[in-house]
Amino acid sequence: MVRDDIRPREGASHDRAVAPTLAECFTRGWAEAAPAVPVLPGAAYAAERRALLSARFPGERIVVPAGGLKVRSNDFDYVFRPHSAFLHLTADEGADAVPDSVLVLEPTGTGHDATVFTRPRSPRDGGPNGTEFYRDRRYGEFWTGRRRTLAETSEALGLTALPRDDLARALAPHVPTRVVRGQDPVVDAAAPPVAGAESELLAFLSELRLVKDAWEVKQMRAAVGHTVAAFHDVAGELPAATRLARGERWIEGTFNRRARLEGHGLGFETIAAAGAHACVLHWMRNDGPVRDGELLLLDAGVETDTCYTGDVTRTLPVGGRFTDAQRQVYDLVYAAQSAGIAALRPGARFGDFHDAATRVIAEGLDTWGLRPNGAGSHDRSLYGRYTVCGTGHMLGLDCHDCADARSSAYLDGVLEPGHVLTVEPGLYFQPDDLTVPARLRGIGVRIEDDFLITADGAVCLSAGLPRAADDVEAWVTAAR
Repeated sequence: MVRDDIRPREGASHDRAVAPTLAECFTRGWAEAAPAVPVLPGAAYAAERRALLSARFPGERIVVPAGGLKVRSNDFDYVFRPHSAFLHLTADEGADAVPDSVLVLEPTGTGHDATVFTRPRSPRDGGPNGTEFYRDRRYGEFWTGRRRTLAETSEALGLTALPRDDLARALAPHVPTRVVRGQDPVVDAAAPPVAGAESELLAFLSELRLVKDAWEVKQMRAAVGHTVAAFHDVAGELPAATRLARGERWIEGTFNRRARLEGHGLGFETIAAAGAHACVLHWMRNDGPVRDGELLLLDAGVETDTCYTGDVTRTLPVGGRFTDAQRQVYDLVYAAQSAGIAALRPGARFGDFHDAATRVIAEGLDTWGLRPNGAGSHDRSLYGRYTVCGTGHMLGLDCHDCADARSSAYLDGVLEPGHVLTVEPGLYFQPDDLTVPARLRGIGVRIEDDFLITADGAVCLSAGLPRAADDVEAWVTAAR
């Protein structure tokens, strides 16, 4: 069985046929390229993670696909980004990772042998697939760039590399098999699902990412550092954005330029929400104006070449000064975030920082006389009308990292050194919400920072950005 979406596509409807003489010409006259391929810095750490996976599922085959290309429009695909579990277990880098690669851990008497099945460099000898390098728009070297040879892949990742074409034989159903499903139809078809097996595997793989090792902490520091730099870029572009009909797009483009310059790209689509758009938590259309006197909520993250991402939010007064109503909301969110940050420490429940932040918000709104269910109600949960979502999440290879972890290890767990997470309370007063005073309607504020839990407490990785209202005003004014 050959997937239609990984079948070589040699040529397209608008391509002319290749004359035999030209085809023959392509088979000769090429220098033997043998670039030095260093071992990837994270490979040794990935090997340790595979050893933990091996110990957890002895005697079972583990199959983790990287995933394949996704069509954007006809002959053009989206930029490839491998599945996070594949990245975590191989330490491959986003730009060099090969679509349709599959990591297989085959059980042995003492553990597992790890092999990555992948597409090798396109041959140029005129044999099978010998025209791929210049004819195939999806995988050809002349179209999408050079892939590593199998030997180079083995050297870079520190494990055995075999051709993707050998995968079917490697998946022969003679041992119990667990699969990360939904990423590769060939793999899914070759290994029938077993009730509960996949969810247990996904939970373990997510929980394996909860505590970052030393190499991952370095990646997170880099990701957040690049993200901070991009926010400074944006602060300087606010005046330009106000002169454009779709100034949000200018803000988005400014941030995205830094993301592509410093890393693999974006950890998620940039949220550049001005005015009432800030009340839409995941506003990604970014097609509105950016006006003096309004707020800009920017929620964005740079993804490193190793695909670890930052996730930071700042709400900026576009003209450099908060109005009285804007500052009132901002100061309450700032107080809530400060309370949440103070609750971060090893041994604390994961939910403690959320509880601390929401308590401050509820009490603050109560002092304003703002009770969503009437003057006699003190049900704190009702304030969710104005906060909508939780106050933070784990961060790493995914923006919302470790999502398949069991509640006992994540939401109901305790913080440990090596956890990286966000603290991001917000208030969102919808423009049509009649339960709030008119002067507050259409104001949305979120403040988000990234934290590394250490043995001594918590380190703010995004400390290079101001948080307090006065400091934010000074920053924006200076940048203008």
